[in-house]
Amino acid sequence: MSASTTPTAAPPGFTPKLWVPGDWNAFFGFGTNILVNMLVLTGLLRFVLKMPDELVFGRILPAVGLMMALSTGYYAWLAYRLARRTGRSDVCALPSGISVPHMFVVVFVIMLPIALKTGDPVRGWEAGLTWVFVQSFVLMAGGFVAPVIRRITPRAALLGTLAGVSVAFISVRPALEMFMTPVIGVVCFAIIVASWFGGVRWFKGVPAGLVAIVVGSAIAWGSTFTGHAVGGMSLAKLGDAVANFGFAVPLPAFNHVFSGFEFLGVILVTAIPFGIYDLVEAMDNVESAAVGGDSYPTTRVLTADGVISLVGCLMGNPFINAVYIGHPGWKAMGGRIGYSAAVGAMVIVLSWFGVIALLMALVPVVAISPILLYIGMLIGAQAFQETPKVHAPAIVLALVPHLAAWGKLQIDNALGAAGTSAAAVGLDKLGQVGVLYEGLAVLGGGAILGGLVLGAIATFIIDRKWTRAAAFAGAGALLTFFGFMHGEAIGIGQSPGVALAYLGVGAVLLAAGRMAAPAPAAGSAVGGDITPLHEAA
Repeated sequence: MSASTTPTAAPPGFTPKLWVPGDWNAFFGFGTNILVNMLVLTGLLRFVLKMPDELVFGRILPAVGLMMALSTGYYAWLAYRLARRTGRSDVCALPSGISVPHMFVVVFVIMLPIALKTGDPVRGWEAGLTWVFVQSFVLMAGGFVAPVIRRITPRAALLGTLAGVSVAFISVRPALEMFMTPVIGVVCFAIIVASWFGGVRWFKGVPAGLVAIVVGSAIAWGSTFTGHAVGGMSLAKLGDAVANFGFAVPLPAFNHVFSGFEFLGVILVTAIPFGIYDLVEAMDNVESAAVGGDSYPTTRVLTADGVISLVGCLMGNPFINAVYIGHPGWKAMGGRIGYSAAVGAMVIVLSWFGVIALLMALVPVVAISPILLYIGMLIGAQAFQETPKVHAPAIVLALVPHLAAWGKLQIDNALGAAGTSAAAVGLDKLGQVGVLYEGLAVLGGGAILGGLVLGAIATFIIDRKWTRAAAFAGAGALLTFFGFMHGEAIGIGQSPGVALAYLGVGAVLLAAGRMAAPAPAAGSAVGGDITPLHEAA
């Protein structure tokens, strides 16, 4: 165990520093991550949902800014308390912000269909507010059971399913964007990895994230002025963005939240399973931080996300708050306490003064994408680096459901753009060309829970802990039967064939336990076996 994770008492009079030089790196890195998400959600609101600018810039973005400022400020405070209690100077705050998977789900599954059905984007916004309202209470209630789940689940399963999210939904899209505009994306990526992996210091310590943004913007605008535009920059877009300057503060939206209850039946189908997703994702991210030496209380993290999301939605924000994966990355950059609070202050400025529109016209998104790819690389690597080598096959298995979910999403989006669907084309026809759509749908349904359960079963098999493996198979059968994994809707008798298969797996494992060789000398890296790490704080 490293010195940073050994329980210590703070020396008398110890006061943690609120800002250290490494916070600059983390601020620009995490800040650009948040900026990308804000640019994306603004684009979804304006161009997909066709919401008027006065609603986007006057109501929604100010509420988004308030929620994220509360979240980043709270986690900076938690980090300060942890540093003061332990006397450590290397404590890094948990990163947090808008949940990216939920951002797309609430837009395309809830808000867009309702906006199209009613012909009114405001009704879609109201449904999104109600969706967050329901999820907030799921998070607050779930915070009290999450620590138990964390203690009984192997680390390989927790970090493996997190790596699956990282590879499929964080790394791939930025990588594709980089190679679509390689003169900007790949060059900026080289700047970032040379600094954050290679130890290069750019221009007397200027943060690599800022260098990448400046270089990428210079290439984009330089190409624009020379008549060979790359990056999509133009003076016309810049002029239009200036028109959105103005000061707006969040206003209560209670009546809009409760107006969305008209669509509660549609909302519950996704709000409850994605609330479960949040619980597991938050546990994974708290586990990831603990591996990096910073142990935060899981219950407090989950309930805080629920409360902060509730405040946000009551003020007009239809997006859920979540702890982000990436703590090891920001800590490796030198981030400690101050970077989190500073990003919260930055978000207030961006969202309350209409700066987002200007930035959308000034900075090419492809210059920011490499930072997300870097974080994806780091989190994916952590799953293998921080678990026993023998558990590597279990981590790979935990990745697979996320790859299936990603593949299905690409197929659905492509067919939707063509005005059709998998059902309309025919599953048999898709199968004839090698697209096993039904398999992608079943395996990828509830991927984060599916990856966790499969990874846990494989880990316990490797460790010859047959009863525990069978118990997770039984849990998989139960979750599948009610639609929380290997399905797309909650209900009774969802995916019964897969649920029955999990019961069969459990029976096989119990029988195998009577015939298998004794367990190897090295024990499993299960939550219970790494209690000292969790109790370091």
